[in-house]
This record gives sequence, structure tokens and C-alpha cells, in this order.
Amino acid sequence: MTDNIYNIVSYRKDRIMKNNLLWKKAAAVTLTAGLALSATACGGTGSQSAGNVNADGSANTDTSQTTFDIMGGMSALSKGYGENVVLNKLQEDAGISINWNCMSDSLAEQVNIRIAGQELPDAFMAVGFNSYDLTRYGADGTFIDLTPYLTEEYMPNLAGILEKHPDIRSAITMSDGKIYGLPAAEKMGTAGIGKEEDYSIYTIPQFSMINKAWLDDLGLDVPTTLDELHDALKAFKENDMSAKYYGNAAGSTIPMSTGFDQWCWGQNIFYAGFGFTNWPNDVCNDLVLKPDGKVDFVCATDQYRDAVTYFSDWYQEGLIDPEMFSQSDTQLISKCSQGYVGVSTWWYIEELMGEYADDYVFLPVLDGPDGTHNVTVRTGGATNSGNLNITSACKSPATLLKFYDAWYDPEIVMQLQYGPIGVYFTEKDENGIWKNITDKESKEKYGKSAGELKGENEVSGPKLILSDYYNTTFQMEERAIERLTDLYDFWMPYVDSTVTYPVDCVYTQDELDIIDQYKPDFESIVAEREGLWLKEGGPTDDEWADYLSVLTNNCGMEELRSAYQAAYDRYVEAGK
Repeated sequence: MTDNIYNIVSYRKDRIMKNNLLWKKAAAVTLTAGLALSATACGGTGSQSAGNVNADGSANTDTSQTTFDIMGGMSALSKGYGENVVLNKLQEDAGISINWNCMSDSLAEQVNIRIAGQELPDAFMAVGFNSYDLTRYGADGTFIDLTPYLTEEYMPNLAGILEKHPDIRSAITMSDGKIYGLPAAEKMGTAGIGKEEDYSIYTIPQFSMINKAWLDDLGLDVPTTLDELHDALKAFKENDMSAKYYGNAAGSTIPMSTGFDQWCWGQNIFYAGFGFTNWPNDVCNDLVLKPDGKVDFVCATDQYRDAVTYFSDWYQEGLIDPEMFSQSDTQLISKCSQGYVGVSTWWYIEELMGEYADDYVFLPVLDGPDGTHNVTVRTGGATNSGNLNITSACKSPATLLKFYDAWYDPEIVMQLQYGPIGVYFTEKDENGIWKNITDKESKEKYGKSAGELKGENEVSGPKLILSDYYNTTFQMEERAIERLTDLYDFWMPYVDSTVTYPVDCVYTQDELDIIDQYKPDFESIVAEREGLWLKEGGPTDDEWADYLSVLTNNCGMEELRSAYQAAYDRYVEAGK
């Protein structure tokens, strides 16, 4: 088995290394729009133009340009921006006019053509350039450095946000120390429901749940430890609770069913009893940050080995659904909503369990064999700066940025995200918070759902929605309020440390090369071994030693660790 691992990794490593030089010349896949920019898009003037900054690094104060060309993306439902009442009012206030060249199809191709042909608009909006694109086009002069403009003088709204939220500045600062785009993100967190601490809605992606009606029928309490959960699952199976309690076919009971390493429906929350929760995320599947600021991989620790060995026993006993490794989320929902499953994980109980939802309660974070637990939390949705980028063609960036600074006013971004006051927002509640139009109201007045109405009026671009906006300016969706309340009141008390590796780290080209070279094999081997050990029994001493050797010698574990560590260290420094 080990020989096969080595052969697979060696083949993939050789192939990746041979293609690496080609990769360096090609543009990266953009994060937010899934766009691929052609390697022929060279762009840039090779130097900082007059439209960028002055020779001493100060902002260009030229304000003579008042008409600007903006190119970018927009929703397929959008009616276009030319008649958008919110955008037109903002242009009037800024004393400018904008020629919009925005599209929902063929955006990558058109952006390629404009950059490669040196026919640059004054700015690109809602293209979704990633950090590699930004650094590359910043270095060759295509995009200007916006750092001198992010001040009280030029962008008072955004400057105030960056002062209060240094993590946002860290996220948009490239590896060369410059900022080539304005921030965009939706930071939905517990501050939006009036809580003092602001925990992202993504902090704990998996909420575990158990059928309490079955427990009550069997005279069992809600488990508080993994051993107690084991006994409950065994009782579910032995008593065939799906058949006994719901009248389903004999033998239909599935004690526990989840996906394998899936975002909100995986088995990972149960690993907390061994000191970690290796959530799938945008870096490596189990990358964590220690309290001392050092990066580590859980998959190479004794706790990880103990966890897969422990849960393998459950699998062998038939307590875990054997289809967990192959089923889709819709298949899991189907099983749960028919009353077959005793324990699972999901975003909401109601969505997973359907008409049986009232029989389920949250299953708390469970203590492991040593009587402790640890939940590895996650940060919220990433902040990106690839949705508004001013080019060297712009003669008066300060004037254009005055227009975009208004986008960072809470009531303005509210309307850009959903629709104008008087259309999507109809009235304020007793606390002065704008209330959304309901589906019923929208269909009666406009002949379409509230979601369709939003799609028609939404403006894509550098929109930054902070958690407290939902508490001060506009209404949060009811289901989001429910989840955040559950997160804060039920789940966060189980979290001992909120130290976590941020998803907003920015990488140098060398670091991206390392990640591109090693990450696919690293994650493939970890997933393959984890699945095998869960099915067939934990690793022997020899198998564990071979596994660590493969990760180190063939999958670049130390090289990856160094790359992620360096990016994190820069992130911390940029925030200062």
C-alpha cells in the first residue's frame, strides 16, 4: 500500500513540477468569479503613471477628470447600471459620470482583451482578481497602488473602517506591501444580533444533532461524552429505532450518518473530543494556528491518529453509515428527512430533518476519552480586493475614489446589495432598522419574488457589509438570526480558544508555487489515509511512520508549513 502511495505522489509531483514554469506565466483562477485570465494578458505600462501616485509616494491630486469608463461583471438578473437610481445619485453627489461596460457573460475573455491590448478602462469592477493577479498587475503598472488614498482626506468612510478593523487592511495588503483594490466582504456575525463579541456565522460550520425522541423512548439522556454517544448509537441500532418509533421498514435504522470531511455535514465536529476539529477550508484541510502563532498540521499529530483509530471501532460496529464516504448532501437529507438517522450534522436541524425536526436537539460538543474537548474555530468569509481596481489609465483616481467611498456608508451598501429604499426596503421598525420587503409584498407589487427583486437591483463590486450593520441599519434574514443565536448561546460556550488561521492571508509568488506543487498531493494522501483508517482500523506503528514519511518527503509538509507561516506573519504585521 505504501509503495502505491509513493508511486502516485511521485508521478503527480513530477507532472506538477514540469508544468510549474507554464503555470507561472499563466494567470491564476480568480476566487470570487471563477474566471481564468489568459497567459497572453500582459498589461501594464512598466512604470507608475501620473494616474497612480506622485514620485514621493503621495496621492495624485489631479481632479480634472469627471467622466470615467468602468468595466466589469454583474448579475445575470441585473437590468444594467445605467438607470440604477442609487448609482446615479452617487455619481451626482461625486460630480462625475460613469460609462458602464458591465456584463454577466464572457467577462474573463473581454478583460483579457482589454489588458492584453492596453485598452484599459479607468477601473475594473466585480471581476474578482485574486492576490496573484493583483500583485502581478500592480508590479507591471496596470493597477495603481491605492494606499495613499485610503486616508481620512480621500476616503473617510473606508479609512474609518480600516482603522477599526485592521484585519481588513491585512487582507487587502499584497505581499509587496501595497494595496491594489478596495475591500469587499460580507461579515455576518453575532454582533449583528446585538452580542458583544462578533463571531462569524462560519465559526463552527457543523452543528451536530440527535434524535431526543429516540433517547427518551430508550430512557437515555443526551450524551455529553463520546463514550455515551457510542452507547446511544448502539441502542439505536439494537432497537431498530427507525422501525420501532416511525414505523419504517425493519432494519432501516442508521445510527449516525454524515458526509466525509464535508463543510457543514461532515464528521469533523466529533473529533473535538481528541483536541481538534479539522474543518475543510480554503487552505489545507487541517491547517491550524497554535496560541503562540505557529502553524501546524493536525493530520501529523498523535491526537489525529487516536481519533481515526477510535472512530474506526464505531464503523466496524455498524454505528456509522458506510455510505458516508460516497453519499451526496441530497442523499443525506433524504435519509434524515425519512426518519432513518439518529445522529447527523448540518447547518440547521429543520432543513435536514424535515417533518421530524421537532424530535431532534443539538448534540453538544462531546468530551473524549481523556475528559476534554477542543473546537478549532474558523474565520468568516474571506475579504478580497479584486472587485474594484483602478488602472493606470485613470487620470484622477482621487475623484473616482470619492464616488466609491460612499459605497462604504452602511445605508448605501444596503441599497447596493439589495435594492433602493422604497423598493426593497419599505419601512423602518421601532428601532430605526430598515425592514426587507416580503415575498408576498414583492409578488403583489412587482410580480416577482423578493429574491428576484434583489437580483434585478443588486450592484456587484466593492461592497463591505459588517456585522453591526444588521444591528444598526438593516434587517438580517430570520434564519441567519436563528443560526447566529444558536452559535452564540449554545455552541461558543464549548470553545476554549478562538485563535485560528485567517482565510485572508496573502501569498507571494514563491509561496503560491509551493502550495500549487504540494497541496493537491498532501490533501489527497491525508484524505485517502483517513478514509482507509476509519474503514479498516487505525494505523499500525509502521503504517503511521510510513505515512509521516510520505507527507514529509513527498508531499512537502515542511515546505507548506513554512509558506503558510510566512503568509500569516505578514498578515499580522500588515494589521499593525
